[in-house]
Amino acid sequence: MATLTIRMADDKANRLKELAKSRDISLNKLIEEWATMGIAEFDAQASFLARVARGSRERGLAALEMLDARDDEPQSAHQTLHDSETGGFKHKDD
Repeated sequence: MATLTIRMADDKANRLKELAKSRDISLNKLIEEWATMGIAEFDAQASFLARVARGSRERGLAALEMLDARDDEPQSAHQTLHDSETGGFKHKDD
């Protein structure tokens, strides 16, 4: 496990300590959670850009059109996994 040292204004450091305390976690845990979120955002952006590079503009626009059309439908028109005519999934032994 790595140990990092960061420099910041005392006021900001104190505010971070207050924030961590209000969430009932350590300052270390707060920073670790933020780092995890930052890395996840970075990975998502990299994945998105990779998909853009190999994707089709036409297919992407068609998918957006489909989603826009779906948004215009009443909510009751959207079937979920639990909305089948049989009342949901059946166990294989039923």
